[in-house]
Order: sequence, then structure tokens, then C-alpha cells
Amino acid sequence: MTTEKKLHLLVIGAHIGDAEVTAGGVVCKYTRAGHRATFLHLTPGEKGNPKMNHLEYKQQRLAETRRSAEKMGAEVMVFDYADGELPVNNEVKLKICDAVRQLKPDIVITHWHGSFHRDHRNCHVNAMEGVFWAALPGIVRALPPHCITALYYAENWEDPYDYQPDLWIDISEVYDQWMAALREHALFRGEVASFDYLQYYSGLTAMRGAEVGYKRAQTFALPPISRKRGLPFFPVDEPVLVF
Repeated sequence: MTTEKKLHLLVIGAHIGDAEVTAGGVVCKYTRAGHRATFLHLTPGEKGNPKMNHLEYKQQRLAETRRSAEKMGAEVMVFDYADGELPVNNEVKLKICDAVRQLKPDIVITHWHGSFHRDHRNCHVNAMEGVFWAALPGIVRALPPHCITALYYAENWEDPYDYQPDLWIDISEVYDQWMAALREHALFRGEVASFDYLQYYSGLTAMRGAEVGYKRAQTFALPPISRKRGLPFFPVDEPVLVF
């Protein structure tokens, strides 16, 4: 990594597991390089196990995310909104605003807006507003304003509508670490749902890596306004495929 400044990544997910599975490889890469990372889950995701009482599963998921984050060298914060009922309102946005001001991240990663999951869509809206409010001096809270440097949207199988990647990040060297961390979750070990998360995301990172010449990669989309670049000349030092 070229920067000598120590950065802080904040990954905001709707449920425990969303942030880890979509951006965990990048988190491992950053923490291994000496940077800081935090997962912020807006709900525990406690209603997704038909075999368990949701209160018991909530405690299991809280323990899983702590163990998983530890294996990735990351910190974790969990809000207590109900799984499947995440609202879009000022309370959630202000809690995210407060978290951003407390944690002071340089980079925020969250859900893409085009999701078939209500909580994911609502997480996107809340995160966007919360991050924006965190930067505004006019939003008076306990802590002073904090403005992030960059915002990205992670690739998620439940957020597929109109998703087009803009960035491919090489995670080849940390792939095994990331997979080991994901296996702390019963969901990702195949003990909760029929969907094979590890097979899907393992295949996805291999496919995305092949697109740009890496063994493994995770992709991210940019906010539309961030795609605009002002340059004095064409960037000939950056390779561009022309056929």
C-alpha cells in the first residue's frame, strides 16, 4: 500500500454477516497493512434461523461477529434494530452520524441501493444520510463533525439490481484469512440456510479476480458523482483495455 497514513475503514451492513462477507477480504488486507477497520451492523440479523428462537440466535450472532472480526483484525459495533424491520428515520441516521463522528473513518463501505432485501435498501439510505449529517456543523451532537474521504458500495448477491463495479481490489494474499473468519458464522458454514455463501463468494472473488488479472478480488461501486474525474490529459500511465 502506497499511503503511509494509517487509515480507518468503516463497513456498515444491515445485518451481522453482510459486511463481513462482502468487504471482509478488503478489511483483512487493510488491517494486515496496519490500518484500522470497524464493522457496524444495524441489526443482529436474529430472525434468519428457523431452527432457533430469535433471542437465542441473536446472542449466537453477536458472539460470531466478535470472533469473526477478531480473526480479521477488526472492531465491531452492533445496533439493536429488529431484523426485517430496519426503519428509515432520523433516529437511525443520527445514530450512524454519531458513530461516524466517534470512529472518524476515512473510508465508508455500505450496501448498494439496488437490493431485493428491504433492510439492505434501508441500510443504504440511512448510511448515506448518516455519513452526510456527520460532516455538517449544523447537525449539533455530542461530538464535532467528521468528513470521510471516500464512500464505496460493496457487491452482494442480494443487492444485484443495476450494480456495476468500478473498483477491483486484490485480496489474493488474505483470502484464506477471510474465509477462516467467515467460518465463525454458522450461516456461512451452511448450518442455517440452503444458500451456499462460501461457495458463492469464493466463486465470485475468483471470477472478479480473473477479470483484472488477480487470483481473487472484491469489487466496489462508486457513487455516481465520484465517477467524474478532472484530468489535464488522458491518463496514459494507467493501462486501459481497448479491445
